[in-house]
Formats: sequence, structure tokens, C-alpha cells
Amino acid sequence: MRTIVFAGGGTGGHLFPALAIGRAIRAIDPGVRQVHAGAVRGVEATILPARGVPHRLFPFQPLHRRQWWRNLAWPGLARTLVREIDGWLDDIVPDLVIGTGGYVSAPVVWRAARRRIPTAILELDVRPGLATRLVASWVTEIWLATEASRAGLPAKARARAHLTGAPILPPDPERRSEARARFGFDPDRPVLIVTGGSQGSLALNRAVAAWLDGGGGDGLQVIWATGPRTHAEFAARHQPPFRHVLDFIDPMADAWAVADLALTRAGRMTLAEVTAWGIPAILVPLPSAAADHQTPNARAAQAAGYAVHLPQRELTPARLETEISAILGDPVRREAMRVAARRAALPDAAIVLARRALALIMPAYESM
Repeated sequence: MRTIVFAGGGTGGHLFPALAIGRAIRAIDPGVRQVHAGAVRGVEATILPARGVPHRLFPFQPLHRRQWWRNLAWPGLARTLVREIDGWLDDIVPDLVIGTGGYVSAPVVWRAARRRIPTAILELDVRPGLATRLVASWVTEIWLATEASRAGLPAKARARAHLTGAPILPPDPERRSEARARFGFDPDRPVLIVTGGSQGSLALNRAVAAWLDGGGGDGLQVIWATGPRTHAEFAARHQPPFRHVLDFIDPMADAWAVADLALTRAGRMTLAEVTAWGIPAILVPLPSAAADHQTPNARAAQAAGYAVHLPQRELTPARLETEISAILGDPVRREAMRVAARRAALPDAAIVLARRALALIMPAYESM
């Protein structure tokens, strides 16, 4: 039996791509065994056990870029981690290791590459992350969500990079009517979706709360995912059927299916979803993201014509009202943004990635 290891996590943006690729692999070849490597402090520590996914969690910790003194324990931790990773790889003997970003990705992929195990790494952001840059020269293939990422790779690694897109569940247009019924929405009123990602965004939540409390959103229907940690602060604004304030939306596809405009962070998985569904977006990059990688994502989306880049320092209720009204109040502009979003989409990325993965260990799949 062939075995594929997925190494990645920390946040949903690193975990869910691995799960999406794995789902696509099962659809093509259900006989391939899949195992996930994650971190004890990441979202995978909750999600993988809940879904019954075979996995191993390691005691990874992030590198602190500003509070450098918190990294003083890293040399000793790194030696322990290498021993644990090596022992685990000895036990499971993988045929392929795929890194999808996050704390766990680079060390596991690097140790596998040193053993001459085929490896691949998925890079979702316009500016390649630290994990990708560290292992790019070692891996068999690099998979890019956007062509703009290639320039940020080491020169000798660029020829091994392939544009694949970001893996998501392909949109189903027929889902729209069913999702509208779930939320009880009026089909004649526009829908705004607000989400700060799997963990939520306190800054985004408080700006949206002030906007709504000040009379914003009149005539709109809103789906607002606050994230679980701060949901209690905003739950009183849950007023169905026109305003849904939820800690988490599951399945997220129900929200994308009914949305006419998205107010979100600028992670690449979010951008993959809004482009696949053809949703105009207002993007507020997370300023504390590693190397500020969401800002180049937002700028690229704005340049492509389907989004407005709104820096968090400019995030005020008045600015929200201006930007939301400007898009929803102008049908011609909104349609142009929809068209631009669909033009930027690569909705079949999960299947493309699954085939590339299988081809690395079973050449028969190269012709698929």
C-alpha cells in the first residue's frame, strides 16, 4: 500500500488544503493510505481527531520574529523534534511527503527529502512563506496557488514550480437556493458575508459591530462568522433572518453560495473561495501575519479587479459604509468584479494537485 504524508497546520489555511487534496486523492485512488503530521498547538489538534483522520502531533512552536528571546529554547527543541520526526518516518515509511505550510511543514518535508523520499510543498501566498523558502531547494516539486509566487522562490527552484491553484471544494451553483433556505434569506436582498478566518478577527469584528450599531447594513442580509474566541462579545447582534452572527460556519460553502459581497482577511484559501464562487471582496489583510504576507495577496487581488484592499489601519465604520455601498450600490461595478473573480479562479485545483501527487509515486497517473 502506498502512503502519503501531509505535513501542515497551525491554522485552517494550512490544514484545510491538505484535507482537500487528500479528499481528491481518495476520489481517484481510495487505496492510498494518508497520514497527517501536525502540531500539538494547532487547529489540527482538534480537527483531525474529530474527523477520524490518522495523524501524529509534534510539539512544534513558532519562530518569534519580534520577541527573539523566546527562540532561545529552539536549538534543544529542534534536536528533539528531528529525532521524533526521523523515528516516525522510520515507522510509517511514506512514499511521498507533502507540506502545506505552518510550523510542522518545513521540518517534516526537509527530513523526508534528506532520505530521498519524493516531496512537494504547496505555496498559497503571493510572497512565499518561510517554510517554502527553507525547503524549496530540496523538494521534488513546488505547487503554486498563483504565478506571482514564482519570483519569490530561490532561482534554482523555479523550474520545479507548477501553477496549480489553491485546493478547495469546487463550487456548486445549485447550492444557492438550498443555502438561502437554511439562512431564511430574502432572494431580493443582497448578502454580505464577514469572516476573519477560522480563528476570527477581533479588529474586523469590532469594526463591523460599530458599523451595524451605527445603522450600517440597512437593507442588507449579513452572515458574520466571528470566530469562537470572541463570539460572546458579538452574539447579541444575532437577529435572524436578516443577520446571522455565528462563531463558525460549517459548511462554509453555504455562506459563499449566497454571498454578493465578502468582507474578509486576505489569506489565499479565502481568495481561492471568493474567486471560485465569483464574489467581489473587500480585503483587510492581517497586519501581524508572518512577513505581512496577506498584504501582497490583497494588492494582487485588487490589481486583478475583483477586490478592494482596505488596510486595517483604515478600517473604520465610516470607511466600511463607503466601500460596501460603493460596490453593492453599483450593479455594473459589482458584475465587473464578479467576472474578474471568476477569471482569476482555478476551481479544479484539488484534482490537479491530487493527480500531481499520485504521479510522483505512480508514473501511470502522469497521463491523466
